[in-house]
Amino acid sequence: MPEQTLLSPWVEGFPVRAAPVRMALVRDGGEGAAPAPVGDLPRWDLSDLYDGRDSDRLRTDLAQAASDAEAFSSAWRGRLAGASPAALAEAIAEYQRIDEILGRAASYAQLLFAGDSSDPAIGRFSQSINERLTEISTHLLFFTLELNRIGDDDLAARLADPQLAVWAPFLRDLRVFRPHQLSDEVEQVLHEKSVTGATAWCRLFDETMAALRIPLDGRDLTVGEALNRLSDPDRAVRERAAKAIGTVFGDNIRLFSLITNTLAKDKAISDSLRHYPRPGSYRNRSNMVEDEVVDALVQAVTTDYPRLSHRYYLMKAKWLGLEKLEHWDRNAPLPAADDRMIPWDEATRQVLSAYEGFDPRMGEIARRFFDRPWIDAVPSPGKASGAFAHPTVPSAHPYLLLNYHGRTRDVMTLAHELGHGVHQVLAAPQGYLMSGTPLTLAETASVFGEMLTFRALLDAETDPTRRRLMLAGKVEDMLNTVVRQIAFYRFETLVHDERRSGELLPERLGALWRQVQAESLGPAFTFAPEYDVYWTYVPHFVHSPFYVYAYAFGDCLVNALYGVFRSGHPDFQDKYMDMLRAGGTKRHRDLLAPFGLDAADPGFWRKGLDVIAGFIDELERA
Repeated sequence: MPEQTLLSPWVEGFPVRAAPVRMALVRDGGEGAAPAPVGDLPRWDLSDLYDGRDSDRLRTDLAQAASDAEAFSSAWRGRLAGASPAALAEAIAEYQRIDEILGRAASYAQLLFAGDSSDPAIGRFSQSINERLTEISTHLLFFTLELNRIGDDDLAARLADPQLAVWAPFLRDLRVFRPHQLSDEVEQVLHEKSVTGATAWCRLFDETMAALRIPLDGRDLTVGEALNRLSDPDRAVRERAAKAIGTVFGDNIRLFSLITNTLAKDKAISDSLRHYPRPGSYRNRSNMVEDEVVDALVQAVTTDYPRLSHRYYLMKAKWLGLEKLEHWDRNAPLPAADDRMIPWDEATRQVLSAYEGFDPRMGEIARRFFDRPWIDAVPSPGKASGAFAHPTVPSAHPYLLLNYHGRTRDVMTLAHELGHGVHQVLAAPQGYLMSGTPLTLAETASVFGEMLTFRALLDAETDPTRRRLMLAGKVEDMLNTVVRQIAFYRFETLVHDERRSGELLPERLGALWRQVQAESLGPAFTFAPEYDVYWTYVPHFVHSPFYVYAYAFGDCLVNALYGVFRSGHPDFQDKYMDMLRAGGTKRHRDLLAPFGLDAADPGFWRKGLDVIAGFIDELERA
């Protein structure tokens, strides 16, 4: 899953710290008791960060960071304008050192909370750490603000010095936010109040969702476990699960509507203060991509709804023997689908084989995650649903969270998150401030890892029926990654635009949700009334507004990139590894140029969408 802000690295539309969690796209599966056939699943060991909530090292780190932050403020506040290039480079290096200490503590608290957000003690610890980090980082807030007040010509002259030039990518990306920067006093107030503002509402959402139980067939299921029933082969089971989920979400709709309205209004206030032209503009700036590029992506996908999702789901309805599909049929397995459980060991072999087959260097990094306790795959109550990869800090290593149920989709999720992990390991030498990539590139390695795994499995399969089923499954995953996520983006856009004129009632939120779902899924579907509340469980809407288009961006980018690979492009593996190693030091245009690709080219998105359409063409011929 990649950017999740359990402890937000951003404050009200202005960057404060780096290393966001990479959130996985919602695949309608999650927590719950793991079936026995999947084997022994790994649990992570967070002691590489800290050995417990009462860790002496954690106390020492926080105390040292507080002291160092105060000293840093005393040494540099008001002095950056006249600092020499060498002195400025020294200051940035010290800022990064202190910031990484804070990032380590934040990562530990985030991972603990993700592992069990239903434990009040962990919730209290997470909030306490968040408050402490906010207090400490208040002493650092001046630094980026003062850096942005240095004139363009002045800074350009100083960057001619090699010592400062090392930090050019950091300064370049920071200055994207320069036109939206507020006074130091306002920035500090927004920073300090963030723990009782958006962050607190995010915590309320997480704890509420973790505590919900869905009564189904004599059991009380977690949300993730109930959502997993929407992929059951038995349509009656899917229908009962869908209605039970809808009932529970409906019972809590006022709370979820309040959270959504409050966060949307909070964002609108911030956007207005900072003069962002529209609700998604801050996200685009942080992704280092122009509004127009995102508009081109959204326009390309929505225009292609008929030849992609509409066409596929009409075929699926026929395969299932149904005149119309209900929302609980969207992820239904196809007739004759192999429903066998895939043990964890087999999933590990499949994914590692694909990674190693592409490049042994990438396979070696991927294997570390299995040889060491860096993965938590056991579904359990209170655990965050879905999956994510957390880079933590360069001085440590990434961690992966999964909820492994032994399905093919879970294998693809493993391949996806492992791609993030490999990317984060390769980029770590760039340092804490420059290793993180914009979301527009963050999904490249993850989606590419999925494609490698899928292609390896497809190429090894000789049975025509199984190949057709595998191809259909891949099409569904791609539609979930591209069409579904753009529909999510459209929903967010409509909600945030309308919220500026007043609070949205739950019924209006439901109507907007139904509108975008009907547009994206097409005439094959009818929607039962309970589906109007299904927007409530998507965590991206709460934690990371307008994050979701990054999945479509990444999928289309990878489709084009994979086409270059399959064409035999010279030195592709070396260029690909260099792209991942670059972290956040280069923009998408520079990173894609060695492959002959340009995301600003209107035809770029067509290349990616043509891959999906080609798979559907093949299914029609089968």
